[in-house]
Amino acid sequence: MSDIGQKERQTQNRLIALFQNELGYSYLGNWEEREDNSNIEVEILTDWLSNKGYSKILIGKVLYAFNKVANDQSKSLYEVNKEVYSMLRYGVPVQSEIGHNKETVWLIDWKNPLANDFAFAEEVTIKGIHNKRPDIVLYVNGIALGVLELKRSTVSKSLIMVWLTKWIREYNPNGRVLVITDRDELDRQIEKVYNGVSENIYRTKSGKDLLHRLNDNSPWLICSLVHKFRGKEEGDVDEYLQELKNNIPTDFKAKGDLYVFVDECHRTQSDKLNKAMKGFLPNAIFIGFTGTPLLKSDKQTSMDVFGKYIHTYKFDEAVSDKVVLDLRYEARDIEQKISSLEKIDEWFDLKTRGLTEYAKTELKQKWGTLKKVFSSKSRLEKIVIDMMLDMEKKERLQNGRGNALLISDSIYNACRYYELFKQAGLNNCAIITSFVPTHADIKGEESGEGYTEKLQRFEIYQKMLADYFNENPTQALKKVETFEHEVKEKFVEEPAQMKLLIVVNKLLTGFDAPPATYLYIDKKMSDHGLFQAVCRVNRLDGDDKDYGYIIDYMDLFDSLKGAFKDYTSNAFDAYEKSDVEGLLKDRLKKGKERLDEAMEAIKALCEAVDPPKDILAHIHYFCGMNTENPDELKETEPKRVALYKLTISLIRAYANIADEMNDAGYTDKETEQIKIDVKHYEILRKEIQLASGDYVDLKQFEPAMRHLIDSYIGAEESRMLANFDNLSLVELLVEKGEEATKVLPKNIQADKKAMAETIEHNLRKVIIEERPTNPIYYEKMSLLLDELIKLRKAATLEYEKYLKKIIELSAKIKQPNVTAEYPTSMNTNAKRALYDNLGKNEELAKELDHKILTTKKDDWRGNKIKTREVQYAIKEVLETHPVDDVKARVYNILNLVKNQKDY
Repeated sequence: MSDIGQKERQTQNRLIALFQNELGYSYLGNWEEREDNSNIEVEILTDWLSNKGYSKILIGKVLYAFNKVANDQSKSLYEVNKEVYSMLRYGVPVQSEIGHNKETVWLIDWKNPLANDFAFAEEVTIKGIHNKRPDIVLYVNGIALGVLELKRSTVSKSLIMVWLTKWIREYNPNGRVLVITDRDELDRQIEKVYNGVSENIYRTKSGKDLLHRLNDNSPWLICSLVHKFRGKEEGDVDEYLQELKNNIPTDFKAKGDLYVFVDECHRTQSDKLNKAMKGFLPNAIFIGFTGTPLLKSDKQTSMDVFGKYIHTYKFDEAVSDKVVLDLRYEARDIEQKISSLEKIDEWFDLKTRGLTEYAKTELKQKWGTLKKVFSSKSRLEKIVIDMMLDMEKKERLQNGRGNALLISDSIYNACRYYELFKQAGLNNCAIITSFVPTHADIKGEESGEGYTEKLQRFEIYQKMLADYFNENPTQALKKVETFEHEVKEKFVEEPAQMKLLIVVNKLLTGFDAPPATYLYIDKKMSDHGLFQAVCRVNRLDGDDKDYGYIIDYMDLFDSLKGAFKDYTSNAFDAYEKSDVEGLLKDRLKKGKERLDEAMEAIKALCEAVDPPKDILAHIHYFCGMNTENPDELKETEPKRVALYKLTISLIRAYANIADEMNDAGYTDKETEQIKIDVKHYEILRKEIQLASGDYVDLKQFEPAMRHLIDSYIGAEESRMLANFDNLSLVELLVEKGEEATKVLPKNIQADKKAMAETIEHNLRKVIIEERPTNPIYYEKMSLLLDELIKLRKAATLEYEKYLKKIIELSAKIKQPNVTAEYPTSMNTNAKRALYDNLGKNEELAKELDHKILTTKKDDWRGNKIKTREVQYAIKEVLETHPVDDVKARVYNILNLVKNQKDY
């Protein structure tokens, strides 16, 4: 049997073995079905506290105080977490009796870490409005402190600063921390991060203010901006140092043990600034942070300033850890031709009549080569057409989940690009540059010789703003900042509404630069600026973003010229090769590898299907052999999930290079076979989704998949599944009866047994899903289904009669209010569920329904106090009726009530 569908399970098993065998954690078990799982396992915590010698009275008071804080629904999650952290880290002060001194009870033994009780459980079901089931939960002394979901995570420089600050503060009471940045947004971000963990950081207002604070004993935590002068975006080091020198007190001496964190140290802490800072703070320890590799020219200076690296984390490591995405690179050649050089020379001579030779030369130098002038518009148009094709072909651009940045070489060309995209029909695009249009820009530009660059960019920008705000151009010009904020927010949060941003320098660097899926480069770039720009597209963004894509119209890496693609040379020449190695990978080469791997994986998964490997054999493998056994459908679920994921991966991998299979290295024969195989697995995926009842549940990628299939595969058999119109097979059977079977794939229609098992699996799944809402009713439905399956297998029921009865059962399962006999007063699903599960006691069901509706509060399921109120209401009603074992009934009815949408 293939184990590909068990990869997540295997990973989980390895972690379980790690925690048990190597880390010594106790295994608490699989808690998927365990009732009343809690963030505080009282029994475990009580035992541990007892072993520590605390009295029952103290333990009772601690548990009350800790539970009260941990489950306080009146406060925000942040506030609750902050108070819980304080109790965990610093203990819980409680009084054993009135008049006694408070005693600190430690929930965790920090002095003797190994004296704590380390344990874990898997599949821990947490019930609420939306049930959750983490893969693994880690407990220390019965307190849930960690959750493992086998997903991806990332750590920022700011958080490392925070953790290091807290460590310094804890182990050095005389310690003080100064954080230095050179950009206002970084300064504000650091303040926000520190405040978020209840550390008040003081932001200095000037160099003078910084010296004053350092000369005093407080505050202990400070951040300082290398302040801007004359409107510069980054801090001006020379003027900043001059300000410090002008304002240093005569008795200045920095107090405390000072630790200086220098953010973006390659940029902020130049040799000049460092020497000056060390002059002011001779005993301070300097620690540098940077989010990008150091240029060769900066490396030695940084080493001299800060010493050797404490830790490095390179791009390849981040990709391997799945913290960032791999990048795929593609150079595109936009050919330019000049039809007549003679005509250009003639035009230039005519336009410059009367000018001296010196003036003509100066004019030529200003405009650059005439080739560039005359070919520019044609070239921009070709790039726009090229990108518009991508908008229709590339999955994340086509389906609205992805976005793109276009880097232009000038504000003028950015405006022309915008105009061309609008003319091509792309309305959800915008320009964001440092240009702020004002009428002063075009003063004196009316020369009578047509539009100048300044006039053209002003009018395009003005029209863009006016169209966006749908108001008078003069008023719209005042809203550039609002426009940029809203457009950037849409680009990140609603890419379907803002698919493309055209930029020049803005939004390419810094922590707040937006992520994208595609980056189109039409500007000469290199080294640090290029590195930060390409990293706009390596951010994680959902399961359907596999890579970031770089499309290079400037051939920055000379990949069109050379036979070998070494992306660390030329454009990244100023970096150490090892620091940027593996940053970009050839799109077609990696695309072929990805397609081959995807094809191999899905074939390996299906290899274990029994001969003759027809549709029935696949249904047995992916859904189970016996439709009478409801557990088989659940047990085979990992294999189905693997099939669905691998099919999607295969289709994506194929679609990325479908138009370039020969260029990627496939022969015509191989290409045709791959197309057939992709079509086969797409159809199989749909058939198994239908056979198992999963069809309506797995729609995340449907729009994109449909587009790709229609564009590249043409799977007629699977296209007709669109006739389902978001209905499940059971719903379709109820609505259309036997006619519904005619929309099933031909493979299933042609095999009566496959058809029967497909319907039975779907009915079984509905019964399993609906059972918690009315256990008594759906248990009856399950027994009826079992009887029909037995009759079919024993061949004692003709297929046509079986089909009629199975359709009748579908109606009973999906519409109990129509097909079952209920009193007219039982007019809601909730009342019917109470009626069925309370011995068909109509009056009791009515009274209980009324009591619950008048007692429950909003969001009561996730709140212990509100849930308890509903529980007491149920108990109060049951006690007025002759009901056996009220306590057990209350518990059962409460669980039933929790599953009713009416409540």
